[in-house]
Amino acid sequence: MSARAYPPARRGEDSDVVHGRVIPDPYRWLEGDGAESRRWLRAQHELTEEYLRSSRPRPFFADLLDRLMAPGTDSAPVWRGTRAYFLSRRPGQEHAALYCRDDGGESVVLDPARLGGPGSAGATLDSWSLSSTGRLLACQVSRDGTEQGVLLVADLVSGEIVDGPIGGVRYPTVAWLPDESAFFYVRRGLDESPGAVRSVWLHRVGQDARKDTPVFGLGGDARTSHRVALYHGRWLVVSARVGTAPWNTLHLADLTVSPPDEPRFLPIPLAPGALGFARVSRSGEIYLHTTGAAPRGRIRAMAARNLGTTAAKWDGRSWRDVVPEDAAAAISGFSLLEDDGTDAPRLFVVRTRDAASEVTVWDGRSGRCLDRVALPGAGTVREVSVRPGASATAWFTYTDYTTAPTVLRYAGPAARTGADRRTTSQATITTRRESYVSADGTEVRIFVMAPASCASGPDRVRPALLTAYGGFGAAVTPSFEPSALAWVEAGGVFAVACVRGGGEQGAAWHRAGMRGHRQNAFDDFHAAAEWLIGEGWTSGDRLGVIGASNAGLLAAVAVTQRRELYRAAVCIAPLADMARYERFGMGPAWRFEYGSVDVPAELDWLMAYSPYHHVVPGETYPSCMFVVFEHDTRVDHMHARKMAAALQHAATGPGTVLFHVAGGLGHQPRSRGKGVAVGADALAFLAVETGLMRSR
Repeated sequence: MSARAYPPARRGEDSDVVHGRVIPDPYRWLEGDGAESRRWLRAQHELTEEYLRSSRPRPFFADLLDRLMAPGTDSAPVWRGTRAYFLSRRPGQEHAALYCRDDGGESVVLDPARLGGPGSAGATLDSWSLSSTGRLLACQVSRDGTEQGVLLVADLVSGEIVDGPIGGVRYPTVAWLPDESAFFYVRRGLDESPGAVRSVWLHRVGQDARKDTPVFGLGGDARTSHRVALYHGRWLVVSARVGTAPWNTLHLADLTVSPPDEPRFLPIPLAPGALGFARVSRSGEIYLHTTGAAPRGRIRAMAARNLGTTAAKWDGRSWRDVVPEDAAAAISGFSLLEDDGTDAPRLFVVRTRDAASEVTVWDGRSGRCLDRVALPGAGTVREVSVRPGASATAWFTYTDYTTAPTVLRYAGPAARTGADRRTTSQATITTRRESYVSADGTEVRIFVMAPASCASGPDRVRPALLTAYGGFGAAVTPSFEPSALAWVEAGGVFAVACVRGGGEQGAAWHRAGMRGHRQNAFDDFHAAAEWLIGEGWTSGDRLGVIGASNAGLLAAVAVTQRRELYRAAVCIAPLADMARYERFGMGPAWRFEYGSVDVPAELDWLMAYSPYHHVVPGETYPSCMFVVFEHDTRVDHMHARKMAAALQHAATGPGTVLFHVAGGLGHQPRSRGKGVAVGADALAFLAVETGLMRSR
């Protein structure tokens, strides 16, 4: 497609002068929704629709993805007495509903599609929390993927909505009082403006939310997020984190000595610059997972009664190590298994080792490792849920690249691990866990999925897709990904690189790819591409990249920094203009991750890789498709719009540049049908551009 075929896009004279530096911005007008911008969007829509309609691979991938997503999924159960509650999307359903399982069988207790108002067609159940008996349910329901939902309270006995809607919530954590009369939750102030401060509030069921009592965080930073938990109806724990800072604060209140509407908080001491997460046992022991003096994480314990004394300092005598730091594995989470009649719990600890999960069980008093839990393979453990009782049991989901999420249960060394509910597996591909060396000599893990004929290595050069994340300390570990399976089933290779900036090897791995060190993440990604080519899996003219959000930024950087390595890219909800990212969406919350243009040195970091500012007119670039979601409140459309316009203007070679708006979606697809549509569009584009399949 020649440059003359693209919709016209005026190059303006706009620019910013920051710290004496002139930063051109020729497509500033695409930040708004004026008449000129709307005309450009309509023309881009027509161009992309024409391309996709004529694409032979698109119906092929749509059918394949629909089949792969059809079986549905279950979450790990949450127990209330003898009843287990869990989310389940049944075969053929678009969204998950909340089910209850007991001796009488299974039944739906809340289907968001059957609620009125915000829970009409297209609604999703974003978060949910049961009261102590399971009679009441607090849940966030949103529509069309907006992530801006409302909090409702349902009576699961009568089936009626008895409270709400309460606005200003975003995936709130809810902590019920034992008597079910009230709960703690997180929301913005009453004005519900985007810049309003989020705080922890106490809401009494049936009371007007305007009368709710703020109990923590009022008057803080608008970027601060809070999480709240209540243990054994007594110990209230609040975590506060400004934006995506790699540190937080923790606070504990004992509700037996201060009332719920005026809890007296004491700080749980953390080392400066550390992240921490705390649980409290029935006997009042604080178990703290922290990165303080342990970048891969350790778990320490202290009696809650020692808070506020001089002995409670981070390095004081009141703390004792329970689970030490492992030199080669990072703790991703833990739960307490508390048996009846015992004072000290067991700790169910999940670590990431070699980019896959492992589970161990520890004695909460002696710090002795009691068990190593057998898992089905090199995969990922999520959603740990504990059922207290005479013999505490843990439920969790397990997934890997060929196994859909499966619910497993652990009932101690004697009972071992067993399947509770299992979904279908896809076993027609081989998965290899390899490593390669980045530009500075750092060893990086990579997973390669390929047809079964490649079990011993590449059998021939194939079209390949490479992806990574590399940001916010998020660990990329094996999980069921229908798009990857579909690509491999069509004959390609799919690779996932665990680049720096993620959390695969703990806090130090994250810090090595954030802020002024972000080029390490990009270098790791380029080295992964070179490794795939050098090992014979693919070639530069058959290699595509795909990524969403921060990974969309990574994909956009890839095609501007090393365009000779890649044939095509799909950038989904990407960042691209790093000079102005703080002005839009959730940008202000990401300054700790990327840096800020307000600081001269940090502006230099950002401009060194900002994809939009590194598009050079007259150069040949890989084919690119930019995809944005209609209701995305995290990453503004302006990034993809301006990047697409810049590449269309610069294009001189045979590559294709498209811009596509996916309707009825927020930051990511959250229904089966939307997931199929977005995946089929992306795979069809990449299949044509890398030569996996012909366009017609």
